Amino acid sequence: MAAPDPTTPVEPSVNSDTLLRRLLGGMSVFTMLMTVPQVLTIWVGQQAAGVSVLSWGAYLISAILWLWFGLQKGDKNIYLPCVGWIVLDGAVIVGAITYG
Repeated sequence: MAAPDPTTPVEPSVNSDTLLRRLLGGMSVFTMLMTVPQVLTIWVGQQAAGVSVLSWGAYLISAILWLWFGLQKGDKNIYLPCVGWIVLDGAVIVGAITYG
């Protein structure tokens, strides 16, 4: 068996990249949906006991930085979910301050 030729670049599989992008997109939607009950508990139940504004503030800063990075790269798989996260994180923070 011959050794791989180091001068030939190894191209990542287009199929694996497409699959990964689909999985990442699906996980973005799934994790946002998993956050909706937290938002509803705060806003509908008017209960924010135990919600850390510091933690959710860190998540918000992270989402803003990822949004900025995604926009710079022009990668909608990065920046579109960040818009949803910014809205959700903001809703949790404002609700925690309002009802906490």
